[in-house]
Amino acid sequence: MTSAPKDQSGTSKQQSDARPLRVAIVGCGRMGRLHCERLQADGRSQVVALLDAERTAALALRKAAAIDAAIAERFTDIIEPGRIDATPIEAAIVCSPTQLHFEQAAALLKRGIHVLCEKPLARTRSEILELIRAADQSEAILSVAYQRRCWATYRAMRRILRSKELGAVRAVVSHNTENWQQTIGGTWRDDPELNPGGFIGDAGSHKIDAVFFVTGLAPVEVFARSDRSGSRVETTASVSAGLEGGASLTMDFVGNAQRFSEMLAVYCERGDLILRDGAIWIARGSAAERLVNDAGTAAADPSPVDAFLDTLLAGAENFAPPECALPVLEFTQAILESAQSGQPVRLPASARPA
Repeated sequence: MTSAPKDQSGTSKQQSDARPLRVAIVGCGRMGRLHCERLQADGRSQVVALLDAERTAALALRKAAAIDAAIAERFTDIIEPGRIDATPIEAAIVCSPTQLHFEQAAALLKRGIHVLCEKPLARTRSEILELIRAADQSEAILSVAYQRRCWATYRAMRRILRSKELGAVRAVVSHNTENWQQTIGGTWRDDPELNPGGFIGDAGSHKIDAVFFVTGLAPVEVFARSDRSGSRVETTASVSAGLEGGASLTMDFVGNAQRFSEMLAVYCERGDLILRDGAIWIARGSAAERLVNDAGTAAADPSPVDAFLDTLLAGAENFAPPECALPVLEFTQAILESAQSGQPVRLPASARPA
């Protein structure tokens, strides 16, 4: 992860105690509502503006969770000072469809507005590189909403593996299921133009990022098969990949399962580290022990909103800088290319975890 946030005022990134941080929600669907509710529960910010292409969605979110927010009529209302009221918007959470992420995040950063962007950050390598440059040149912070980076379980796995107490990684297995296909009918997620990676690029991107975040190992080569299973976009996939250092990675994505589940196992020279059903197990020899203190629960763990506010208001490290989006995109594209061609795909050197 990157260093502490850039200084915005010359002394500190911390917000004055006199008033809450002023935040806009861009995209008022399911994720916009969830993030809005998280902001309200946290208490350190105020949702002052809501924007959605469907005005009724913004009105519904205001009624449900942000009764004092203004309804923005267009994106320029968010970025232009004085369009909402006299006090500028300081941060925005972007939950719009993927094809809008690049343009919106770039415009917000140019105005010095902090951005928490839903995944995927952008559609192409060039767009992500441009956003990385824009964030470097801006006084504002750009974070990606990869929530597993906030959870105690994944942070504990990362810490243990980076300590090398288990030795070198030999193999990684990631198993992921969700009733995703059952929810996407009639939405942009079932449109290959708007969501070209299907389940793999949408919900699956969290699982890909988690592998890279925990292990720190870059992918070298990918071989994959995928299927749309009656949808217009990829719904299932099986992936066999090589990681640097000779480790293997096996991943499966089942987007038409009956329930959510995920398992991440990292097999090392001197022990196995397994995350299953929200708990970490460590195996040595023939015995497995649960690491109770590192188990954590999704309900108790910080959300991306909490971590974003910690970065802006308390000087915490940026939990998911834009650099982390590049290896996820390149790995996803390699999966899709291999599945289409039936051949292994080599990954570029830029697919190194952040």
